[in-house]
Amino acid sequence: MNNIYQMGNLRIVDLTKLLDPATESRRCHMYRFNTGGPIPDFHTIMDLTSHLGTHCECPYHHDDNWPSVAELPLTTFMGRAIYVDFKDTVAPYTHITAVDLDRATAGKIQEGDIVILDSSYKIPPFTPDTNTEKDHRLLINAEVAEWFRDHKVKCVGFGDGVSIENCNEDVKPFHDILMAENIVFLEVLKNLELLESDVFFMSYSPLPILGLDSCPVRAYAIEGLPGFTE
Repeated sequence: MNNIYQMGNLRIVDLTKLLDPATESRRCHMYRFNTGGPIPDFHTIMDLTSHLGTHCECPYHHDDNWPSVAELPLTTFMGRAIYVDFKDTVAPYTHITAVDLDRATAGKIQEGDIVILDSSYKIPPFTPDTNTEKDHRLLINAEVAEWFRDHKVKCVGFGDGVSIENCNEDVKPFHDILMAENIVFLEVLKNLELLESDVFFMSYSPLPILGLDSCPVRAYAIEGLPGFTE
């Protein structure tokens, strides 16, 4: 599968996990059928969980009174993005701190940005290796959430080098603090190593279905778009 595309002077990188119903561990079933008319006309019933592959989590995920996918403006799902790869500058399996974020962003962050977190300690999420001696990913908590809230970002995304599943004491306040401000999450992005820029335009639009808490998305970066660089 090609993950890099050229369109004029723009370089487009697909940041989405490829879904294969034959191997996907989460609910992902496709039922293709012919509608039975005189002209061959195939439709597909999709039986999916809302948290499948690369998905965008919205505030309704954590509170019945907060907006679902369709209740957020379209601008929530696109904009200026910053890729923050800590590599090995933060000790393995420790919490990212506000000081770490200040140092890594070095004044580049702007209100309304999308921020993607990653490190060199990569393992696939939600696998038997999670929270074992093999899991060295960096951790998030309330302190990190407060930093993002105070910097007024619109979205926080994750590569395979940051854990979003270590313990309820970290994960719940991270969600609650940010989702109370209508800040959405992207879990989990792929192909981040293909990026040539750490600031770029990004889009990840979900389906506008009322009452949906999360939705699989096609996330992609556009590098070289005027106005969306450092």
